[in-house]
Amino acid sequence: MEKTPSRLTRRGRLVLTLVTVLALTAAAVVVALLARGTKEEPGALVVPEGRRAAKVYETVDRALGEDPGTTRKAVAGAELALPPEAKGNPEGYLFPATYPVKSSTTPAGLLAYMVDTANERFGAEGVTSGAKRNGLTVYQAVTVASIVQAEADTRADMGKVARVIRNRTAKGMPLQMDSTLNYALNRSTLDTTHGDTRLDSPYNTYERQGLPPTPIGNPGDQAMDATLAPTPGDWLYFVTVAAGDTRFTADYAEHQKNVEEFNRNRKNGS
Repeated sequence: MEKTPSRLTRRGRLVLTLVTVLALTAAAVVVALLARGTKEEPGALVVPEGRRAAKVYETVDRALGEDPGTTRKAVAGAELALPPEAKGNPEGYLFPATYPVKSSTTPAGLLAYMVDTANERFGAEGVTSGAKRNGLTVYQAVTVASIVQAEADTRADMGKVARVIRNRTAKGMPLQMDSTLNYALNRSTLDTTHGDTRLDSPYNTYERQGLPPTPIGNPGDQAMDATLAPTPGDWLYFVTVAAGDTRFTADYAEHQKNVEEFNRNRKNGS
């Protein structure tokens, strides 16, 4: 026959139960705190082809939860392995790719990662020898590739745009690229006015011959490949008259007709 538990025994069991619950709860809290301190949920930051440095800075600020303008300010103090021609400006060398982001990631560290990736790609033998073969420095090749990236709608068009740049340069013609004007004016538009082409800026390739002083965005591998191996052709002009329809020609009169068609399409909203 079992004995009836005494009041002291029941109280003891109750105390023991409470102590056990509290101990388990405390242990769970400690484990959670340790996990929070030692494990990081990885994230990712995507830099698309052609994105300008100013937009990359904004993207980094958002990804890292920094105040607007933090990453731009970090450029001055970051240890970036840029070529001397860049004069500390990382435009063109924030290589488009997907980068891991952790709680310990800093703006300066992320920028350095992008520049190191660019140097790895642009420092490859195929790029350095290809640039030399085309009479360009690697930095100039990056600049051309940034224009190709900005101007071409498709990969097939990249090689043709690169050829137009090559042909116009060989003939001593100004490049007359709207993308360089847009960069100077910090905008993206299809409409270029006569007043725009009179802009006093080293990025105004309507008024000034040669390449702009820096890249105008951050090109990817395809744009660089097109720069180093342009599609054969005699083209000097091009205009995208409609989505997926870019017309290349060596005849100025034909180009003017293409421009008129572009203007009609824009007016009609097509």
